Amino acid sequence: MELALYAPGLGYYSAGAAKFDASGDFITAPELSALFARTLARQFAPLLARTGDMADGDILELGAGSGRMALDLLTELESIGRLPRRYRILEISGDLAGRQRDLLVEHAPHLAERVEWLHTLPESFSGVIVANEVLDALPTHLVVWREAGIDERGVAVEAGEFVWRDQPITGGRLLTAATRLQRRGCMSGNAGGYLSEINLAAGQLVASLANILVKGVVLLIDYGFGESEYYHAQRDRGTLMCHYRHHAHEDPFHLPGLDDMTSHIDFSAIAESGVSAGLRLAGYTTQAQFLINCGITELLETLAAGDPPGYASIARAAHKLLSPAEMGELFKVMALSKNWPEPLSGFTQGDKRRLL
Repeated sequence: MELALYAPGLGYYSAGAAKFDASGDFITAPELSALFARTLARQFAPLLARTGDMADGDILELGAGSGRMALDLLTELESIGRLPRRYRILEISGDLAGRQRDLLVEHAPHLAERVEWLHTLPESFSGVIVANEVLDALPTHLVVWREAGIDERGVAVEAGEFVWRDQPITGGRLLTAATRLQRRGCMSGNAGGYLSEINLAAGQLVASLANILVKGVVLLIDYGFGESEYYHAQRDRGTLMCHYRHHAHEDPFHLPGLDDMTSHIDFSAIAESGVSAGLRLAGYTTQAQFLINCGITELLETLAAGDPPGYASIARAAHKLLSPAEMGELFKVMALSKNWPEPLSGFTQGDKRRLL
C-alpha cells in the first residue's frame, strides 16, 4: 500500500494527476465548497488568538491536497482579523506541493507569502494542527484472525500477477495489537476467519504530533468508527477500499498507482495513541455536529442574504457536508490537546467520546 500510494514518480500521490475534485477520483469536503473551511475558521480563530505567549499561533496542515482548504482558511481568517503567524503545510508529494503553491499564488499572493512547505515535522510547534482525510491514506496492515492463529495478509506475485498471501504474525507490535483486539472480543463469533485492518502508522503519526506540540490542538477529520463498531462481528471483511474516477471498488490490484487506496479509521486506537503520548482527548463527534457547533447554519444564513443567486449551490454543498446519508455521520472529528484546558466550541453539543 505504501508503494502504491507513495513510490516516487509512480505512487498515486506522487504522480501528476488530478485527484481531489470532480475531474479526479474523489471529492473531499474542502473541494465541495469554501463553506467547510470558512466554518473551520470559526474554531481556529480563538485557538490562534491564545496559543502563543506573546503572539498569535501557527497552523500546520498535514497533506493539504489541492491547497483549497489552506486558501479558504487563510481568506476567512484574514476577514475576521485572525491570521496565523505562519501557515505550514507538511506535504511529501512534490507534485501536490507545486499545485498548492500555484493555487495560493494565483488567488491570494499576499497570503501565499505566509505559507511555508515542510518535508518533515518541525521540532516544536504551538497552534493548530489539522489533518483532513490524511489518516485514512496511511498504509495499513491487513490481519486475519482464525481459530488456528493470527495471520498478516500480504502481497505476492504468481505468474506475473499480484495475489494475496497470508503468513503467521510471530511477534512485534502488530501481534500485540491483534491479540489485544481478540481478547477484547471485538470480532466475537468470527475468530475462524475475520479480516480487518490495524493501522499502526496512524498511531505513530499521532504520537509524533504529540512529541512536537508545545501548546495547542490537533484536529483530525476522517471517516471511521470507535473500536466496537470498527471491529463489529458483521464487519468481517474489513474496510479497505479503492477509488478510481469516482468509482469505489475493493480490488487494490486494479491499476496500482492509479487507484487511491484507503481504510477507515479506528478512532479508539487514535485516542489511545494520543493519550499515551501525553495529549488530552478534548472532543469527538460527527462532522455534522462539529460544523453545526461551529456555526455553519448561521454562516449559511449570511451567505443567503449576501448572494441569493448562488445560494442553491452552497446549500447543496452544505447538505453533503451535514447529511447522515452523505458525509455528516460517517466522518468524525477528533480533537487532541496539550496545555489547552478550555473547552472547544466545535464539541459543545453531541459529544460522542463514550463510543470510543
